[in-house]
Amino acid sequence: MTDLLYRPLCEITRRLAQRELSPVELMRATLARIDETHAALNAFVALRDPEELLAEATRAEERIGRGEARALEGIPLGVKDLEDAAGLVTSEGSVPYQDNLATRDSVQVARLKEAGAIVVGKTNAPEFGYTAITKNLLFGVTRNPWNLDRTPGGSSGGSSAAIAGGVVPLVTASDGGGSVRLPASFTGCFGLKPSYGRIPHESIEQWTMDDTSVYGPLTRTVEDAALHLDLTVGADALDPNSLPHPGLSYRDVLRDLPSGLRIGYSPDLGYAVVQSDVARLAREAAHVFEDLGHAVEEVKEGLPELGQDWGILGAFEMLSRIGHHLPEREADFGRTFIRGVKAGHQMTPELWGDMRRRRAELNLWCADLFARYDLLLTPTIPFDAPPAKGPFPAETEGRKQVAASVGSFTIPFNLSWHPAATVRSGLSDAGLPAGLQIVGPRHRDDLVLQAAYAYEQARPWSEHWPRL
Repeated sequence: MTDLLYRPLCEITRRLAQRELSPVELMRATLARIDETHAALNAFVALRDPEELLAEATRAEERIGRGEARALEGIPLGVKDLEDAAGLVTSEGSVPYQDNLATRDSVQVARLKEAGAIVVGKTNAPEFGYTAITKNLLFGVTRNPWNLDRTPGGSSGGSSAAIAGGVVPLVTASDGGGSVRLPASFTGCFGLKPSYGRIPHESIEQWTMDDTSVYGPLTRTVEDAALHLDLTVGADALDPNSLPHPGLSYRDVLRDLPSGLRIGYSPDLGYAVVQSDVARLAREAAHVFEDLGHAVEEVKEGLPELGQDWGILGAFEMLSRIGHHLPEREADFGRTFIRGVKAGHQMTPELWGDMRRRRAELNLWCADLFARYDLLLTPTIPFDAPPAKGPFPAETEGRKQVAASVGSFTIPFNLSWHPAATVRSGLSDAGLPAGLQIVGPRHRDDLVLQAAYAYEQARPWSEHWPRL
């Protein structure tokens, strides 16, 4: 049964629908796998009552028997601990929020449940999703199934460890600066940051002004991600930025990649400091598109490095949210986290204006690029997964890292709202997964998925996962 848990979501849904597999058997295997891998991975940090889960699985089995199965009937679902699932605590990995019991589901979780998924529990995340290394004072360190000494990334690190480690077939994830793509790349998964607003990302407490974060699929295959999107996209009144339904099934159009695309490739976006073997793997992966009949051309012009702007913007908004805890409860937060949050005090009208101008420059750069190219390819991350407890490297092969560091290639497209995915480009010299990022024009999530699917068919990865 453990081998089955490594299979793609779409394969497991098919087996359930055809009654080759029982939802009860699947749930028992999932609970056993969570227990078996917890000490090594620490992917899950909260679970629902097993008897309740088995009862839900029994009801799913009955629906399948009556011919009433929904798309995800009986599929165990892990929810990232930055997102609400009714009846479970949304701690956001933070001690002051350890009793923050959710009374409602997020829109995304509600839609996945309506499709038949069964929420099993919560996956670990760094405190408030603030870094790409998953650890916090509440639940400790989450580890990478490929190498337990390394991080699975963040902020969706518990989710990526659960997918790559064969723990559950479906998770939720979110991406405000790379938090889907970074952990997906570090663990050899597929990850998509959709166009801004594609999946509703409601905010109940405060209207979101830091408009960079989205929900997105983190899966074993591209088709799994397309299925996830099909079941979660479409506007919702709780998210004023949510987009209307695209009017298509992403899964149905996966095989419809147009021929003769113009594709740009940037090895560094003009500023990134990239590990040599990671750079080589990304360039080799980009050449796959030439083999598929598309024109690939290196992009010479760089864009502004906005890592510091992105960090200050996030810190300023986070400070507005948790500042009432300071200074009395400052010791209850992680030191690195709270130091970063306090940087939000640097915000001034002048800095705000400068940041807006630089973001406008980014928008112009993207507009010019996508007038010339249908897609942009880059490495996903500049270096191998860091140690499980950190830190990120201050330099790479003797070259000083830039402010954006791990998010050098991902942050720009959170700020610009373009859809961007990561596919596995291969294994580095250290035997760790590396990624190729595929970026598309705004609202062309379909094109990004089609390109990723064509690449996956040329260089499949879904049979190759680490065995704990």
